[in-house]
Amino acid sequence: MLSARTAVFVIFVLNGATYGSWAARVPALTTQVGATEGTLGLALLGSSVGMVLMAPFAGRICARLGERLVLALASGLASLLLPLLGLAGSPVQLGVVLFGMGLLVCLWDVAMNVAAAEVGRVLDRPLMPQFHSGFSFGGLLGSAAAGLAATAGWSPLRHLAAVAVLSLAAIGLVARALPGAASGRPTPDAVPAAPGPAPIRQPVLWLLAGIALCAAIAEGASSDWSALFLVTERGSGEGAAAIAFSGFAVAMALTRLLGEPAQRRWGPFRLLGTGAVVAAVGLATAVLVPVAATAYAGFVLAGMGLAFAFPLVMDLASRVGRRPDGTGGQSAIGFVTAVSYTGFLAGPPLVGGLAQASSLTVSMAVVAAVAALMAPTVWLAHRAVRRGAAEPSQPARSSTAG
Repeated sequence: MLSARTAVFVIFVLNGATYGSWAARVPALTTQVGATEGTLGLALLGSSVGMVLMAPFAGRICARLGERLVLALASGLASLLLPLLGLAGSPVQLGVVLFGMGLLVCLWDVAMNVAAAEVGRVLDRPLMPQFHSGFSFGGLLGSAAAGLAATAGWSPLRHLAAVAVLSLAAIGLVARALPGAASGRPTPDAVPAAPGPAPIRQPVLWLLAGIALCAAIAEGASSDWSALFLVTERGSGEGAAAIAFSGFAVAMALTRLLGEPAQRRWGPFRLLGTGAVVAAVGLATAVLVPVAATAYAGFVLAGMGLAFAFPLVMDLASRVGRRPDGTGGQSAIGFVTAVSYTGFLAGPPLVGGLAQASSLTVSMAVVAAVAALMAPTVWLAHRAVRRGAAEPSQPARSSTAG
C-alpha cells in the first residue's frame, strides 16, 4: 500500500506532466487547427479563463466532497480531455477543450494543495515545497517527452492519447492512498467545529494572496518571455535562448527539493522574504546588465527565488483557514488560488503591452519591481500573524522566525 505522501507526490508530478505535455505541442496544435497568432492567443486564453472561473468554487467543492474524490475525478477527467486537443479542428474547438481543461486543472490544483497540507499536518513536517518540486519535475518530464514525440513524428493525438493512458493508470494506482476521503455522516455525539470567518474577510489571506499574485506575474513572465528577451534584447539564437527557460525551471525544481530543511531552519516568512529579494535581483540583473550570459544567470536566480513562493503561501493559507480541531483550510487555499490565477491571466498581456509601448527590457524591469513588492508584503503578512490576526500553527520542529 502506498503512503499518502507518495500518492500526493505522484499527483503533483502528473499535474505538471499534463501541462508540460500539451503546452510543448502548441506549435503542432497551431498548425493542426490553422490558427494565426491572434486566434491562437484567444484559444490559449480558454485555459486561463476556465481556471479563474473555477477557482472561487474549488475550495468549497473539496470541503464538501473530500479532496480524494475531487482529485480522482478532476485528474481523471483532465486526462481524458487531453486527446481531444489532438482532435480539435479549429481554434474555437481548441479553445473550448482548453477551457474544460482549465476548469478541471484548477480543481486539481486546489485539491492537491489541500491534500498536501493535510499530509504535512499529519506527519508534522513542512513538506509543501517538496510536493511542488514534483509539479516542476513533472512539467520538465512532460515537455521532454513531448519533444521526443515530436521528433519521432507522433501527431498530437497519438502523443496525448499515450499520455492520457499512462496518467489514468497512475491515478488508478494512487487513488486509494490519497488523503481526504469524505467524512460521511457525523456520529450523534460529534460536535462540529465552528466555521471561521470567510476568507475574503481575513486580511492576512489577502496579504498571502498578494504574495502569490506577484509570484505568478514574475513566474509567468520568466516562463513566457525569457527566450524572446534573449533573442531580441541580447542577440542570442533561438536555440540558445530556449535554455533560459530550462535554467529557470530546473533551478526552481531543485530549490524546492531543499524546502523542508530550509523551512525548519529559517521559517516560512524568512524564506518568502529572502526569495523575493533573490528573484528581484535575478530579474534586475538580467535586465540591467547587457550581457547574454548574465541574463541566463539572472533567470536562474529568479527560478531559485520564486521556488518557495507558491508552496509556502498555500501552506500558510491552509493553516490560517484551519479550525481548532484540525479540519478546514480548503476555502482559504481556494481563495488564494483564485487571486493568484489572475496573475497568470493578466501577466503575459501586461508584459506584452508594456513591450509594445516601450521595449521588452522596460517591461521585464517592471516585472522585477513586481517581484520586489513581494518582500514588503511578506513583512506585512508576518506582522498580521504575529498580532494574532490569524495565527497559523507551525510544525512542532519548524522555526517560525521570519
